Parts: sequence; C-alpha cells; structure tokens
Amino acid sequence: MKNASIIGLKEADCKNISEKLNILLANYSIFYQNTRGSHWNIKGEQFFTLHPKFEELYNSLVLKIDEIAERILTLGATPAHNYSDYLKVSTIKETKEVSDGTKSVELILSSFKVVIDLQRELLDITDAAGDEGTNSQMSDYITEQEKEVWMYNSYLGK
Repeated sequence: MKNASIIGLKEADCKNISEKLNILLANYSIFYQNTRGSHWNIKGEQFFTLHPKFEELYNSLVLKIDEIAERILTLGATPAHNYSDYLKVSTIKETKEVSDGTKSVELILSSFKVVIDLQRELLDITDAAGDEGTNSQMSDYITEQEKEVWMYNSYLGK
C-alpha cells in the first residue's frame, strides 16, 4: 500500500477499500461475461432490439472493469484477474440461460442490483476514509446504472 501516504489516505483504509473493490471487480467480470453470452446467443423476435443493447452494456461493463482495476492499483493493491478467483467471491453467478430475451433482461437487472448494492457499501466506506477518488467513481456508476435499471424495467413493462 505504498501509494496510501502519497494520495493522503491511511494504509488500512486503502487495504479495506481495495478488498471491497476486488469483490466488485469479480461481480462486474461475471456480469460482463453473462452479458456477452446473451449478446452472442439471443434468439427470437427480441433479437434486433436486444442484440445491440447487450453489446452497448458489455462495452460499458468492460470499461468499468478496467477503471476498477486501475483504482485498486492506485490504492496500492493488486487487482484479481482470474475467473476462478472471481467465481469464489462473486454474488453474481455464471448463467447458461442466455438465449431468452426476457430471462436475459431479468438477469441483467438482478446483476445491476448486486453491483449497485456493492457500490453503495463502498460509498459509505470511502466517505468515512476520505477517499474521494473511489467515492466519486462509485457515485458516477450508480447514477448511470439507476437509469439503466429504469430502462430495462420499462422494457419488461414494469
């Protein structure tokens, strides 16, 4: 955690935040791969609507994966990078149900719930630690994702 003092944070806080960020990274990585699967395998009358929407989502997720990993590095820790490690800590699970549009959208919504909840936990932790960098990042993600949740729910007629 050599960066802690340079960026004005306590080493213990950086360690705690990095551990939580690695859990978030794991969840984002499984979310990403599930969404890729839906993009590749979607079938039926919803194909032309959902295929590009899923691509838009997985492109957004891969950017966030990179940003989270870089934030972990900024805090002086090492981001996890193996799916075997991700599967051990991720609340989001791999799915094989990727060809049905409605099920895929429901899975996306449940995945958003997981990452938004984790990001809200990080808001509390980073606020207490004075970690404005991570706090701002999580806040930006939540703002964007709340709108996505509204749109996916609207698609389902909810």
